[in-house]
Amino acid sequence: MINRSILKHAHHEGFNEEELYGAYKLFFGTLFSETRLKIINLLRKRRLNVSEIMQELNLDQTVVSHNLARLKQHGFVVSETDGKFRYYKINEETINPIMSLIDNHMSQYCIHILHSMKKSKK
Repeated sequence: MINRSILKHAHHEGFNEEELYGAYKLFFGTLFSETRLKIINLLRKRRLNVSEIMQELNLDQTVVSHNLARLKQHGFVVSETDGKFRYYKINEETINPIMSLIDNHMSQYCIHILHSMKKSKK
């Protein structure tokens, strides 16, 4: 069940519960992409521009730009201009704490997934 305050806010803004679940799907779908997860984890360390992300992940510019656009649209990253470059960094207020919670959860409860995956490959 969706938190009442979120649902009340959504209704006040003219959205119904189904539309709110659609927003949840977009949010969690953003985390579904391995490329976006890699970009998020890079940006957790420091701010980077598109060229630096391309180099770090060995991806072409269109892939990086497309994924950064989605990350920015959904509030995962913010951008800032410094001279002639646009730099991206993690949303420190909301996404960094969420990623830390995910890291803690994965280390405590999900290591068995890696063991299962390894066994299924044999």
